[in-house]
Amino acid sequence: MDEIELGQATIVYDDPEEGTTEVTVDNEEVVYARDHWMLKSGTDDDGNDLMKQIPRDRVHSVERNVERFEDEASTVRNRVESFASEMRERLPVGGDGEHRPGDGRGSDDGPTRVPVTEADDRDDADEE
Repeated sequence: MDEIELGQATIVYDDPEEGTTEVTVDNEEVVYARDHWMLKSGTDDDGNDLMKQIPRDRVHSVERNVERFEDEASTVRNRVESFASEMRERLPVGGDGEHRPGDGRGSDDGPTRVPVTEADDRDDADEE
């Protein structure tokens, strides 16, 4: 139970040499990027982190504690809300088709009408 409180993740994957493998690491030591799960697998002699990359197709499951999931879900929700707010500010009209107050366009008296007339054939007539 302490593992969950410490914020750990368990990843189950197929290892070509060891078969199905289950590893539990701190949440900070597992990340998903470029279609691979990456795990910190140690450090080299110079103190650099070593990463094991596991293609997503080899991974059966990744389990993280609920607190971490809630943090990630909250982050996703905040990103969606921020994106929606930004789009509301950028779009020139509301859902009813009217310009919103404060959109920088002033009052709108309706569409601007530009008269279109038939082209004159006078140029052709002058040449005759």
